[in-house]
Amino acid sequence: MNPHTPAFLIVLPLMAAPLCLFLRKKSVVRVFASAVALICACFAWQILLHVITPGESGTRVIRYAMGGWGMPMGIEYYIDTANAFVLFIVAGIGAVVMPFGMGCKGLAGPEGQQHLFYAALLLCMTGLLGIAITGDAFNVFVFLEITSLSTYALVSMGTGRRALTAAYNYLIMGTIGGTFILVGVGFVYAMTGSLNIMDIKTILAEPGALASPTAAVAFGFLLVGTSIKLAVFPLYQWLPNAYSFAPSKVSAFLSATATKVSYYVLLRIIFTVFGAAFVFNVIGLQNLLLPLSLVAMFVGSLAAIYQTNLKRLLAYSSIAQVGYMTLGLCLIVIDGNTVHNYDGLTGGIVHLFNHALMKCGLFLVVGAIVFRLGTTTVEEMRGLAYRMPWTFAAFVVGGLSLIGVPGTVGFVSKWYLVLGALAGDQYLVAALILISSLLAVFYVWKVVEVGYFQKPDGDIVKTEAPLSMLIPIWILMIGSVVLGIAAEFTTSTATYAAENLIRSGIGMMIGGGS
Repeated sequence: MNPHTPAFLIVLPLMAAPLCLFLRKKSVVRVFASAVALICACFAWQILLHVITPGESGTRVIRYAMGGWGMPMGIEYYIDTANAFVLFIVAGIGAVVMPFGMGCKGLAGPEGQQHLFYAALLLCMTGLLGIAITGDAFNVFVFLEITSLSTYALVSMGTGRRALTAAYNYLIMGTIGGTFILVGVGFVYAMTGSLNIMDIKTILAEPGALASPTAAVAFGFLLVGTSIKLAVFPLYQWLPNAYSFAPSKVSAFLSATATKVSYYVLLRIIFTVFGAAFVFNVIGLQNLLLPLSLVAMFVGSLAAIYQTNLKRLLAYSSIAQVGYMTLGLCLIVIDGNTVHNYDGLTGGIVHLFNHALMKCGLFLVVGAIVFRLGTTTVEEMRGLAYRMPWTFAAFVVGGLSLIGVPGTVGFVSKWYLVLGALAGDQYLVAALILISSLLAVFYVWKVVEVGYFQKPDGDIVKTEAPLSMLIPIWILMIGSVVLGIAAEFTTSTATYAAENLIRSGIGMMIGGGS
């Protein structure tokens, strides 16, 4: 791997975004943006392979000093297994979404503004990659703002006035979340005099460093701000409208990446900055987050059952899936200097990848349906399985994965979460995971019933989606099945990430920070 690959991963899409404004011609811009996303995916894959390759002391860590300025003075990129996994998710999803529907009209914002659409999408990808790769707390906020500003523009490019309303609501909630994060970073800087995350960790690990009330206040601000971005229940109000009224390519990209990066930030705050001992033994985060996660799993699924708009159905399903991810955080058991349970956190981390695959594919299916039928209303999709057989078959595969049927990636995630609950003697939580999974049967079956068992008005005319749509969709759906059967790579990577994160949290406890 080239030693400057971490920098290339950020600089390439950042420089490519304004170039889209000069290229302007939509066919050229689409090819250019797709090529950039593919190159970024290759860079992210190289980084992931590098960090999971065993070194002298286990998995490797990449520390890249921007401009040669070392920590704590300079800006550092710090990459371990956890954020390398997230980098690959963001770049990989971008490589699939960018070329989706190439040559088809109406998928990249208003006609004549495709160059603006792809510039904003590349900026959004840059921001998400930057959040995941940076080792500087203030730069997390900077990249977060790059992501947010581009996302507001992308959501507003949806058809209809409600897209503008959704973008405005997202802007308000996103601004509040970003402000909370910035204030939290300010409190951390006041405590430590540093913005480098690893330097902050070292300072806060000193005896008595976390005894100050400022530590609890700082953690509270960071937790609330990140929870808004992650759409943790009940701070999810921005998500349903943003996903429902944005262009389908935007919904697919955001659902697969934005909440995943926010979850990574939450992991980094808990385990690297403050430490597991302080967060769980002193603050008692699990006492709040566990019930909220369980409620999210049921509220999101129940709300999805009653939706008549397919994109809105998938949006509420995402709220439930976020509940599964945050639940994994609450299942670790710390006793003294020993952690008894890695499975729950492993399940939460592997669900980052698994949910990205299936939900991105499902939103791309909706994009194909809108392209052919011009509707997202479930009732107007009668007989869709006969009109668009390959597209609807992809929806069925993705739906089975949402349910958690064995042989799909959704089963792998929920299996680890159940193992984590059982290992912590939380049998009721394990039962609730299974029951909430069954709720997904109802909203998936509602769409399957309309597509397979209800006849459309008039003759059935086959209007299958073009190959430029089917290929990206089926890449994701085949991945959902293959990685559901042969899950060793994703689960082992998630396990490495969980072990490294928890080990860093335990290290702070030994340091006497709490």
